[in-house]
Amino acid sequence: MSTVTTKTATTESAETAPAVPGTATDPVRATTTAARRPRWEVPAAIALLVTTAVLYLWDLSASGMANQFYAAAAQAGTQDWKALFFGSLDAGNAITVDKPPAALWLMALSGRVLGFSSFSMLLPQALAGIASVWLLYRAVRRWSGPGAGLLAGAALAATPVAALMFKFNNPDALLVLLLVAAAYCTVRAAEKASPTWLVLAGTAIGFGFLTKMLQAFLVLPAFALVYLVVAPTSPVRRALHVLAAGVAVVVAAGWYVVVADLWPAASRPYIGGSTDNSVLDLALGYNGLGRIFGGDGNGGGGGGGGGGNTGFGGETGLFRMFGAAFGPEVSWLLPAALVGLVAGLWFTRRAPRTDRTRAGLLLWGGWTVVTALVFSYMQGTVHPYYAIALAPGIAGVVTISAVELWRGRGHLPARIVLASMVALTAGWAFVMLGWDGTWLPWLRWVIAVAGVLAAAAIATGVHLVRAAAVPVAVLALIACLGATSVYTVATAATAHSGSIPLSGPVSQGSGMGGGMGGESGSVSQELVTALQETTGRWAAASTGSQGAASLQLASGRPVMAIGGFNGGDPAPTLAEFQAYVESGQVRYYVEGGRGGGFGGGSEIASWVQENFAQVTIGGQTVYDLAVRAG
Repeated sequence: MSTVTTKTATTESAETAPAVPGTATDPVRATTTAARRPRWEVPAAIALLVTTAVLYLWDLSASGMANQFYAAAAQAGTQDWKALFFGSLDAGNAITVDKPPAALWLMALSGRVLGFSSFSMLLPQALAGIASVWLLYRAVRRWSGPGAGLLAGAALAATPVAALMFKFNNPDALLVLLLVAAAYCTVRAAEKASPTWLVLAGTAIGFGFLTKMLQAFLVLPAFALVYLVVAPTSPVRRALHVLAAGVAVVVAAGWYVVVADLWPAASRPYIGGSTDNSVLDLALGYNGLGRIFGGDGNGGGGGGGGGGNTGFGGETGLFRMFGAAFGPEVSWLLPAALVGLVAGLWFTRRAPRTDRTRAGLLLWGGWTVVTALVFSYMQGTVHPYYAIALAPGIAGVVTISAVELWRGRGHLPARIVLASMVALTAGWAFVMLGWDGTWLPWLRWVIAVAGVLAAAAIATGVHLVRAAAVPVAVLALIACLGATSVYTVATAATAHSGSIPLSGPVSQGSGMGGGMGGESGSVSQELVTALQETTGRWAAASTGSQGAASLQLASGRPVMAIGGFNGGDPAPTLAEFQAYVESGQVRYYVEGGRGGGFGGGSEIASWVQENFAQVTIGGQTVYDLAVRAG
């Protein structure tokens, strides 16, 4: 595989003898591709970022409050600083969301500056997407040249699940930005054995933990391996630098755990999703080992509530990423990425230790393989939109391998591998587009024809002729990026809501959410008015977050979600809720939320029903906690 850095794919002519696959760059000097900037690069980079911005920012508020679970917490953060710090579901600070609060910090701060709305809440998500594309381009460019960098950024932007999550309010958008930033820092660190850059990488991953906990650590094996292999210094120094980066991870992730768990429990919200009201238990339990092995509150994977359910990822196994759940989200380029990774590592097997093409393949390929395997075999709760964490890795490895194979196109093995990557990508797109034969049925045939022609041209060396190189490259890009790009645009143009959104041209999603395109859901104006007229700490309480979030978003007043997301958390206890009622801190109990057998929610509901007056407000059953029954 060629790693020539004194030329780019656009300047290398057919008459120039391409480098033999497996040759390497000078491991000592600064990479030439990072220093040289062809005249076309800046306009192309601007076009990439502008296109990405239009894709992610256009009609940003179409999904309304999107996932109302996180929307309610973002709203609470605009009303109360303690709620912002802990990620509380309400400004009264009864209970937090079941994730760490870093993503909510950005959404709430945006709401404080711009006023809380769908746009202000989703703006940080879209900006995270644009920044991720830019950083991926910069990271890949340093070792593989501007062409590979631009293609990597385009491949990320053209991934359907990226368009879904960068216009949605789940924490995954910030997680991806932090992981790509960590990858960029790792690239810079490995170039000159810089402990400073490596510590910055560890810091970014630590804040990734504060975004989505242990999922942020899935990239650690690849990043550590690359530095230990590539950094131009002694083995002892490499090990010490990695150890320092590990300390940075612990500090960046651990400060919040320490502060939250040492904070007096009586003066902070209950940590949602935990069994003992601690962030550490949440990280190791519900959001940690529970996701891997399943268990209480972590249905999904191979059975339980997940089984064959698309929203829960389908059945576990090696091919889960290619199934109906994950496939359309992220796997459009995955087959080619795996082929390119294997071929690239084979072609560079005799390269020097510090070879940067191989390093790039290890970085992005290791990211992809580890993350895909973990997602494939998770027995606990897993959703298809988690696949956004795969998108940068796939984009990086497929573009690095494709560009290097193109540079080595004078050699038959390189041509055969590249042709197979194009044919495999087009063929897999043809299969997935056929799963819904009613949506643009002609597209799959266009992709198929382009794939056959491009693969044949590459395999036979047609692109070695100067005049044919550009047309063949364009045809290959259509075959490889055409289907995923169109599917991504359709995803970006479609409103999504609920706790389990799915990409695609049809509005899909399930779980708590509601209110597609609107901010009030189905809450009546009469009930909204009643809630707004209250003056206590909480306007109302409802079991689970489904009803509570809708009430809170519609009225702007704090509403207690008894038991957290699904009503299963032991907060508040019956005794605590009784004390809140006796002191006049909560006015109404609203039926219709999630509950019934979860945690203490049913016990509280029974006590309310037995002791307080039932009224109907706007067609909703409500108990007035200021009026005793009878």
